[in-house]
Amino acid sequence: MKRLFILFNLLIIVFAMACPACGGSASRNGSGDFDFYVLAMSWSPNFCAGQGGKDSEQCRPGRNPGFVLHGLWPQYQKSFPQNCSSVHLPSQLKREFPGLFPNDRLYDHEWRRHGTCSGLLPQEYLALAKALKQAAPLPPRYRHLREPLRTTTVALKKEFKAVDANLPDNGMAVFCSGSGRFLKEVFLCYDRQGKPTACSYEILSKSTRSCRQPDFLIRPGR
Repeated sequence: MKRLFILFNLLIIVFAMACPACGGSASRNGSGDFDFYVLAMSWSPNFCAGQGGKDSEQCRPGRNPGFVLHGLWPQYQKSFPQNCSSVHLPSQLKREFPGLFPNDRLYDHEWRRHGTCSGLLPQEYLALAKALKQAAPLPPRYRHLREPLRTTTVALKKEFKAVDANLPDNGMAVFCSGSGRFLKEVFLCYDRQGKPTACSYEILSKSTRSCRQPDFLIRPGR
């Protein structure tokens, strides 16, 4: 009897390994199945200072964007769903939501990879992204930053908090590039109803590892 019990449990383990989608966390990749949203706001001058500088749409001289919408991403407490359906983004929606993303390519990419997992129709997803982007507590001085600025994660979070006191202390995560030397982007976390909420431990831990220098430089716009 004991051998049968052991054999039975081994069969369960083998079956789970052969069919990861049949149970466990791997099955969580369906549209509308997630825990919270991340609104990812990239610091455009950092993108344009690297390989992104070849993007004439986003990085042409004189445009000088500061924070731009990278995407609205459904998240689990650990990891995130992606590519949840084959539903396409209607091309006319780019005209209904002009300037939502810094370049046209992001509309299709962000919908395909992240929007399809939101459980929303394409128009609803873009409308929510627009509403959260417009309500994001971005400090005014970052709209047209003309000179380089050195700061810290703590100081930057305080500036955001000064704009919106309802922003939870752990509702924002800062990410850096260049081994922690430059501001790359910020994550703002929202619950499924679009209200500010705490980011996951996973995101906050990655943020700490990303900006591991004592301070970092915020590159100015062109």
